[in-house]
Amino acid sequence: MPDQQQSPDLRQRVDELLASHDPATTEPSEFLGARFDAGLAWVHFPEGKGGLGLSRGRQEEVDALLEEAGAPGPDLGRNSIGLGMAAPTMVAFGTEEMQQRYLRPLFTCTDIWCQLFSEPGAGSDLAAVATRAVPDGDEWVVDGQKVWTSGAHNADFAILVARTDTSVPKHAGLTYFIVDMTDPGIEIRPLRQITGEAEFNEVFLSGVRIHDRNRVGAVGEGWKVATTTLNNERVAIGAGNDREAGQIGLVAERWRRDPSVRTAGNHTELMQWWVETEVTRLAGERLRQGLEAGQPGPESSAMKLAFAHQAQQVTGFALELAPEEGLTYHDWTMVRPEGGSFLGHGPGFRYLRAKGNSIEGGTSEIMRNIVAERVLGLPPEHRPDKGIPFKDVPR
Repeated sequence: MPDQQQSPDLRQRVDELLASHDPATTEPSEFLGARFDAGLAWVHFPEGKGGLGLSRGRQEEVDALLEEAGAPGPDLGRNSIGLGMAAPTMVAFGTEEMQQRYLRPLFTCTDIWCQLFSEPGAGSDLAAVATRAVPDGDEWVVDGQKVWTSGAHNADFAILVARTDTSVPKHAGLTYFIVDMTDPGIEIRPLRQITGEAEFNEVFLSGVRIHDRNRVGAVGEGWKVATTTLNNERVAIGAGNDREAGQIGLVAERWRRDPSVRTAGNHTELMQWWVETEVTRLAGERLRQGLEAGQPGPESSAMKLAFAHQAQQVTGFALELAPEEGLTYHDWTMVRPEGGSFLGHGPGFRYLRAKGNSIEGGTSEIMRNIVAERVLGLPPEHRPDKGIPFKDVPR
């Protein structure tokens, strides 16, 4: 990997991109495709795959220059799974053919991705998934049910974890695949949430055939691949925000513009949450800097855990600032949104939506276990299914 002194001039590359593709007159997907080809999508990815093989931290230089020029960015709301999870997993474990096929349309958001991980009987314990993938010649035949699948109704492709061997302990019998969501045998049903929206779904897979070239990693090593996906997901959810981004920014803005909410008690609580949010943001920045080489580790779980706790507490505080607004609601009609939003609509919506933050991307209970065992080195929780073949585990 070239170091900073040997690396190409990023400003020059950005200037060349802007000169050849004026953001004001170029279709966003065309501009993003040109950005990918210039190696400015993810500068830490390898050359030819949207990157330049630079350190991860230099992406901020590119993003700042493009934002200053008014250039469009990828749609993080619609394609957060693809951009934050599928892409880094594919670079780490995917084949050359896979990377060439999927990365560019993923970055331009002409292909939208979802994540077929959670199941009704394995929501918090991904290693316990029961969806089966059985080999049949050059293909795998998949049967099972997934749940809490964000954005499945908009997705073109999915990353899938399925069980391919029940004769070994649960972590050893999993394999990771890419699924075309338009293939026969896939049925998507909406799950209406407490907000009234249905951004989550149930996905039923009945005899879905996946060619073996869409297997990511070796057979039986799906847990290792999925762990990379999940660690990237937790970084994406819990780290990398600007100061006063997210829920705390909305509350601070309300405090500044509305003198009627300024009491001594509210001031104390606002300061408490502002400081905690800022500490989490800075810890996340430190984590990101620690990722200059390699993939995120279990420390990302702490970021996700802190984010969920603070979002729920701050949205509750926002209701205390404006209780009359929290009693009103914009619309209870079931909507299947294009992308997830933690900040959309009024304080009542944000309060209800934040309840999901401690479930999605791994529950807070699982996050605490990961931090305790893999970060702090505390004794592991008792696991009665440890070392037992999956087919012999009572369910």
